[in-house]
Amino acid sequence: MTQQSATRWHSFNSQQEINQAAVTRILKAADEAIRRRSKFLIVLAGGSTPKVIYQALSQQQADWAHWHVFINDDRCLPPDHVDRNSKMVAEAWLNHVPVPKANIYNIPTELGPVKGAKKYVEMIQNVGTFDLVLFGLGEDGHTASLFPNHVVDNSAVAVPVFDAPKPPAERVTMSQNRLNDTHEALFLVTGSGKQWAVDQWRSGGDIPATLIMPKNGVDVYCFGVNLA
Repeated sequence: MTQQSATRWHSFNSQQEINQAAVTRILKAADEAIRRRSKFLIVLAGGSTPKVIYQALSQQQADWAHWHVFINDDRCLPPDHVDRNSKMVAEAWLNHVPVPKANIYNIPTELGPVKGAKKYVEMIQNVGTFDLVLFGLGEDGHTASLFPNHVVDNSAVAVPVFDAPKPPAERVTMSQNRLNDTHEALFLVTGSGKQWAVDQWRSGGDIPATLIMPKNGVDVYCFGVNLA
């Protein structure tokens, strides 16, 4: 199965419509996972598009005690820095629902890229296959902190990033292989600024988002971009 054939594109007519579809999809995945194995393993993306979904999730009812929450990448900044993905996720969502603190696995990027990556590997290396991984899409086609023309060690669970083209340069990201170890993968893509990346993806271009190829394929929820 090729990456192109395994990618399912979904177009929505409004921000509200894509938000509702994403929230419904996430809650459905959670219910199925908890029913199947009494826990739900979800990996979150940073960025403004996922943030809106997290805010919507904060208003939902769910079996939060059985959720386990991970983050696919973060910036090497203090924990309370406004640009930390973990801070955004907490303020938008996790501070407002009773997910146990022990079930929230933030990347300790305040330790720096090398120590932060090593610590995160220790935290999550025995977790097993994720149930759902959420992804954003950058205007240059990057996802997580997998950037164009940047090579990361895919034998590792989490890896340091030293020269990201977007500041700050130092980050920690889950590797391509770890992100692909999931039952479901969902990209959230909104805004005309993402048109070039979407066109590259749909035409078979070489952008980092195409590295995400879990065995069950990828769903891409889009609003504000042309899929014609």
